[in-house]
Amino acid sequence: MNIPLAPTAPLEFKLPIEGMTCASCVSRVEKALQALPGVESTSVNLATEEATVKASAGVDTSALADAVRKAGYDVRAKPIEVAIEGMTCASCVGRVEEALLAVPGVSTATVNLATEKAIVTALAGVSFATLAAAIDKAGYVAKPVEATSMAPAEKWLPQWWPVLVGTLLTLPLLLPMLLQLFGINWMPRGWVQLALATPVQFWLGARFYRAGWKAIKAGTGNMDLLVALGTSAAYGLSAYLLWKHAGRGMPHLYFEASAAVITLVLLGKWLESRAKRQTADAI
Repeated sequence: MNIPLAPTAPLEFKLPIEGMTCASCVSRVEKALQALPGVESTSVNLATEEATVKASAGVDTSALADAVRKAGYDVRAKPIEVAIEGMTCASCVGRVEEALLAVPGVSTATVNLATEKAIVTALAGVSFATLAAAIDKAGYVAKPVEATSMAPAEKWLPQWWPVLVGTLLTLPLLLPMLLQLFGINWMPRGWVQLALATPVQFWLGARFYRAGWKAIKAGTGNMDLLVALGTSAAYGLSAYLLWKHAGRGMPHLYFEASAAVITLVLLGKWLESRAKRQTADAI
């Protein structure tokens, strides 16, 4: 037996309209909008210069705006600049643009990977919070451009400080391999390795867990998720072996691998960020 699907609730669009001067203008705009397939009802308010349109999900704002313009009026749109964190490649750019264009009221969306910003042209009723929610659902972080300046605590810290801290914590873990080149066999105790690797994994590496979780919720994958999974496997196995062999000698541990990967990726991200800033300054 076929079960009838519940009808989809119509979407409501708010269109700020310019150029109306009388009731005749209102009538022309309403007729132009009502003639579009999928539009269920239209109400135009001359005092507020706004049209309220209820339409099916298949109707987009660009079609509504085109109908208003063909009737001889204009639809006000505003550019919104959004800073985006977490993009690493052209595929990320495509996902963000697709998410923004799916927001009702957005007509254009251009994302620049080098500057990590998006320029969105949207109807006046579209808020930053709506755009940020769409970007967050796609697996990235949106911030107002004016809010992306450094926090007070960061003003006196160089942007490469996580790389420096990670290097200082990782070097003692890598030192045994370097000493072996000179015939010296030395290895820090297991609990020392655990103490050095833990802040690298869960403090400096917290950004990878946050970004990876967002990617999972968005049903996608990214480099941050790979880093989180790979380093967690090395760290988790080492912690398990250390606990299992407690008091019975020290097993072969892999804390240096997880710490080194996180530190090197942080170095790469810092170098990439510096290159992007230099590119943006040159544009």
